[in-house]
Amino acid sequence: MSDSGASRLRRQLESGGFEARLYVKQLSQQSDGDRDLQEHRQRVQALAEETAQNLKRNVYQNYRQFIETAREISYLESEMYQLSHLLTEQKSRLESIPLALLPAAAAGAPAGEDAAAAAAAAGPRARAPPAAAAAAPRDPAAPGGEEGPRRTLTTLLEKVEGCRALLEAPGQRLVYNGDLVEYEADHMAQLQRVHGFLMDDCLLVATWLPQRRGAYRYDALYPLDGLAVVNVKDNPPMKDMFKLLMFPESRIFQAENAKVKREWLEVLEETKRALGEKRRRAQEQAAAPRAPPAAPARGPPAEEAAPAAEPAEPAEPPAERVDLSLEWIQELPEDLDVCIAQRDFEGAVDLLDKLGRYLEDKPSPPPVKELRARVDERVRQLTDVLVFELSPDRSLRGGPRATRRAVSQLIRLGQGTKACELFLRNRAAAVHTALRQLRIEGATLLYIHKLCHVFFTSLLETAREFETDFAGTDSGCYSAFVVWARSAMGMFVDAFSKQVFDSKESLSTAAECVKVAKEHCRQLGEMGLDLTFVIHALLVKDIRGALHSYKEIIIEATKHRNSEEMWRRMNLMTPEALGKLREEMRSCGVGDFEQYTGDDCWVNLSYTVVAFTKQTMGFLEEALKLYFPELHMVLLESLVEVILVAVQHVDYSLRCEQDPEKKAFIRQNASFLYETVLPVVEKRFEEGVGKPAKQLQDLRNTSRLVRVNPESTTSVV
Repeated sequence: MSDSGASRLRRQLESGGFEARLYVKQLSQQSDGDRDLQEHRQRVQALAEETAQNLKRNVYQNYRQFIETAREISYLESEMYQLSHLLTEQKSRLESIPLALLPAAAAGAPAGEDAAAAAAAAGPRARAPPAAAAAAPRDPAAPGGEEGPRRTLTTLLEKVEGCRALLEAPGQRLVYNGDLVEYEADHMAQLQRVHGFLMDDCLLVATWLPQRRGAYRYDALYPLDGLAVVNVKDNPPMKDMFKLLMFPESRIFQAENAKVKREWLEVLEETKRALGEKRRRAQEQAAAPRAPPAAPARGPPAEEAAPAAEPAEPAEPPAERVDLSLEWIQELPEDLDVCIAQRDFEGAVDLLDKLGRYLEDKPSPPPVKELRARVDERVRQLTDVLVFELSPDRSLRGGPRATRRAVSQLIRLGQGTKACELFLRNRAAAVHTALRQLRIEGATLLYIHKLCHVFFTSLLETAREFETDFAGTDSGCYSAFVVWARSAMGMFVDAFSKQVFDSKESLSTAAECVKVAKEHCRQLGEMGLDLTFVIHALLVKDIRGALHSYKEIIIEATKHRNSEEMWRRMNLMTPEALGKLREEMRSCGVGDFEQYTGDDCWVNLSYTVVAFTKQTMGFLEEALKLYFPELHMVLLESLVEVILVAVQHVDYSLRCEQDPEKKAFIRQNASFLYETVLPVVEKRFEEGVGKPAKQLQDLRNTSRLVRVNPESTTSVV
């Protein structure tokens, strides 16, 4: 089709007034016959395929651009968060300079002046309620020093249902409060009205009760040391918003206006900074060595002081001071929060290792215990994130290497056993999903090839990744892997047996399928993971059932041929058929079959004996492919039962036949069975199994296995 014709057809189909029914009617009237309609149909089909290709190409390009844009947004958000964190740190340091100079300037001032100077240095951004502001200059130790803030906090929290524990907590002070509107983080849909209560060490969020004016219900309480505040850029109509990050969740709130939003952001940062400064001073005071008590102005006489000094000699030396004022230690909890939020698991574990090395062999005064408690909380959060990374609910794409990052960090955190359990659980889910997604199509052998390739490849990749990840861990992990490998093999055998044995495939197909599985196990064993004994133990029941079923089929077929036996020589009619029979007998192991062929195309054996020979040798060859030591007696007993059917029939016919010529022919067939077929069966069994079978030797050496009543006219089998 020419480009001009395609363009004309495209414009016609894309026109606004296009009607398919009218178009087809006009086309039918204008066409000369079926050929024109076929050509036009091909043109429309080509145009449809071209349009589909263009649509796919555009979708792919848009999808790539969307992924790149999302990646850039993620990078930008991470950089903005880091920048906000750095600016907050710089602001904190700049504002702490006047507070650091304040004690030196007011060293001789009384306590009341110190409090006034501190209140002046706090600046106009202190957002305490009026009652709290009025009580601030007062000495906290004086009676009623905290009554104003406490009364305000109690009055407000009495309107909130479910926060009685906060009312009973001593020393709690209200810093700021106000109404907010919460929005859904993903779609920015309005969720509910809330009221925020900012205390000096936590933030309380309460939901608004519409049926009770001025009343609220407790919703959540967030400690300030685990809270991060992020300004949300205005994007009309969404404006005056800020985000609170609390691992593993985040919430977005909208203030009443820009001024209230700015106040929330400032007072949250100032309260967090004040809380950190308060805890730092407490740690320094607790870590500083206590000064000895001052000696009185008038000391006792030397004679009296000497005995008093003697008990002080065995006193323990003062504990070694642990310096927790280092900048990186002060910022460690916040840095851990940032690393967890940004999924920088390696950085978080590096910080924990650094802290562990610093505190190694050092005492544990209360400040150190408090620091360890705060860090342990972050360790639990980090562990939860890593556990979620390894959970089967996550995407299973990427193979075993996709789990290496989370596994290695869990091992570094001392969670090797948990990492091993989660890794193996993740890989079990991946193997199960891969086997379930494998489509059953085509021949059974083709499906088994695909099944073995998928399963054993996954097993080998898991083994290599396990050895890489857990090389230096406890040897108990390797025992867990062996148990897991056996469980995974059970999953594979279930799928294998359902397709091979439950569907009643022929013994030759089942033998080829088992041979394929054994070959994959052998290759796995060459790489150090031998699971052959496992697959043998899991398949023995199904293979035993298949051998028994096929044995019964051969016995029934042999009995049917015996019932129609006329003891006549075979006439194959053509030399080609005779040559084919020679090849079949040669493949069965009967090398001297020429002595049983006669003139032209005659064979001096009965059809029943020849068919029995081919069927028995075929059964033996397929059974040897399925053989392993647990099936030795099953295979041997099945062979004996099959051979006995033919031997008993020949023995009975030989003693019941009265015609001398037929009797001689029966003796010739019996000689073929005893002197040719049975030795071949015995030799092939010994080659396939590796040891001789006494039962087959006894069967061959005994000419009369079953005594039958000569007067009976029925065959005993």
